Amino acid sequence: MLRSLYSGISGLRSHQTMLDVTGNNIANVNTTAFKASSVQFQDTLSQLVKNSRLPQQDVGGSNPAQVGLGVQVAGISTNFAQGAAQSTGVPTDLMIDGDGFFIVRNGGSTLYTRNGGFSFDPQGRMVTADGAFVQGWTAQSGVITPGSATGNITLPVGAVSPATASNSASVTGNLPSETPVGDSLVRDVTVYDNEGTSDTLTLTFTRTAGGWGVSTDGGTTTATTLTFNDGVLTGGGAFTAGPIEVDLSKITGYAELSTTAITANGHPAGTLESYALSDDGSLVGTFSNGETQVLARVALASFVNPGGLEKAGSSQYRPTVNSGAVTVGTAGTDGMGGLVSGVLEMSNVDLSQEFTNLIVAQRGFQANARIITTSDEVLQELTNLKR
Repeated sequence: MLRSLYSGISGLRSHQTMLDVTGNNIANVNTTAFKASSVQFQDTLSQLVKNSRLPQQDVGGSNPAQVGLGVQVAGISTNFAQGAAQSTGVPTDLMIDGDGFFIVRNGGSTLYTRNGGFSFDPQGRMVTADGAFVQGWTAQSGVITPGSATGNITLPVGAVSPATASNSASVTGNLPSETPVGDSLVRDVTVYDNEGTSDTLTLTFTRTAGGWGVSTDGGTTTATTLTFNDGVLTGGGAFTAGPIEVDLSKITGYAELSTTAITANGHPAGTLESYALSDDGSLVGTFSNGETQVLARVALASFVNPGGLEKAGSSQYRPTVNSGAVTVGTAGTDGMGGLVSGVLEMSNVDLSQEFTNLIVAQRGFQANARIITTSDEVLQELTNLKR
């Protein structure tokens, strides 16, 4: 049989593979974070018809004569170029702006994905659209332990921000210098003990001949005396009221301004009210007492050769011996991209390129089919020699 028949068959098979890959790319043009693939061809073994010959004294050398035996698929590579951003407004939707992969656990297997369409299940666990658990680190008292093992990210529904006792207060503003001697100004602030029980710290400022007396018991006992020189505080800038250190150093004593205000630290216990994802993948909770606290952090992974990853379906990848070892870290470190909340990465399929590839594959398939029909006609002429 003619070698061209088998060359034509190999061409049909290879271009059919190209059609399959191109068709899959076009089918996934709207798949979140899909990465397009491309086919690379190479020739197969060539049959040696005539060996090369060394040049002689009376005759020159000659090159080898070979007949190729067709084409084959050398490889199917994945293009990991960044896809365009699509704003969704959903706070749990994340896009990696740069290199890296999200880590997920699916049925006991660790897989990697660029699809950041996450949500929370009824148990508060962060999951992908198909139920795989997103991996990261859970904070202990608002602190992420560096280098610790990753695990399922869980939103601690019912979490409580502990109470913090007040231990300092600060008074700012101006005490009017024209205030008659004996007149008082009263300022209150809420303070808390270790259990979060609230109390009121009352400061009474009483005008004296030499300045202002400050007391915490309605004015009967002076805790300190404030003195001023041209409106600038010169004495009595601090005192202690029980466990609370009161700072008075920022008070001024100019005329016609009564703007004193007092603030204190500490807060009661609070419950989790809302959460948000920051650029570094941290899940930050906001509590009813106004405090914010890191609850967890999303982990990212990178590979030396992302093209060596094996597609595992559901826009997920599985490492292979050629992808290299995985490096786990946080967004913005170790060469990994940053995270953008409320945005998803779109497919990086270029439709204009894919339709061009479709035409090329179609014409290549037609040309190889023509090789087979032409070879068949030659064989038909050969069999007609004997009639």
